[in-house]
Amino acid sequence: MKQLKWLYQAVTCAAIIGGASGGAMAQPPVTVILVHGAFADSSSWNAVIPTLQHQGLRVVSAANPLRSLDGDVASVRQLVRATQGNVVLIGHSYGGAVISGAATSQPNVKALVYVAAFAPDKGETALDLSGRFPGSSLGGALGQPVPTPEGSQDLYIDQAKFHAQFAADVDPAVASLMAATQRPIAEAALTQGAGEPAWKMVPSWHIYGTGDKNIPAAAMSFMAKRAHARKIVEVPGASHVVMVSHADKVARLIIEAAQSVR
Repeated sequence: MKQLKWLYQAVTCAAIIGGASGGAMAQPPVTVILVHGAFADSSSWNAVIPTLQHQGLRVVSAANPLRSLDGDVASVRQLVRATQGNVVLIGHSYGGAVISGAATSQPNVKALVYVAAFAPDKGETALDLSGRFPGSSLGGALGQPVPTPEGSQDLYIDQAKFHAQFAADVDPAVASLMAATQRPIAEAALTQGAGEPAWKMVPSWHIYGTGDKNIPAAAMSFMAKRAHARKIVEVPGASHVVMVSHADKVARLIIEAAQSVR
């Protein structure tokens, strides 16, 4: 009981001191929520995270389920709702479709950053957008689909083709690890139409590589311009995993987006 009384007195004292110094409580730091895409996992952001943390940003690398677009959107939206303060949502690849939906009607989401990512309009699918412009060779790089208990199929990139297809500008040893640890995406997630997108209301920043073999650069340019992006960064020759091969450029853009909401 004495310990509880002491704790109560300490908290009360802190509150009084806070009031004497102006009464305003310290605002929570901006939270950056990173959402990975298909054939990747949360560790795909590892090269970017330290730079963001060094800038005083709170960072959460979300575990994207990759099961269905609606379900994945709901998962990230719950994380957003549980986060205090302003949020910047970042999506890679299919994760762009997820953040587009998860940020809708979430007032604490102040900025969106698309990293080699889809930014679909209502009703569009990832499959539609990747095939709208020539240049994607993903279909030919997929391995044998694996049936799921839900009646869908899990899609993987053939490990022998992963480096050239997904991560051509990444060190071969690193790409080999990425290939072995890739997370599959349910085919249904790529064929489900998107809901109303947040990029129509929330400012966005876009970065992608001109050497992307998953989503053609022309498709990402089209989506970025359609979203009236605050800034578009094209990285010459960069692969689909630009956040791995050019982490500094990706981190710099995320920091710029975060600074806009402070």
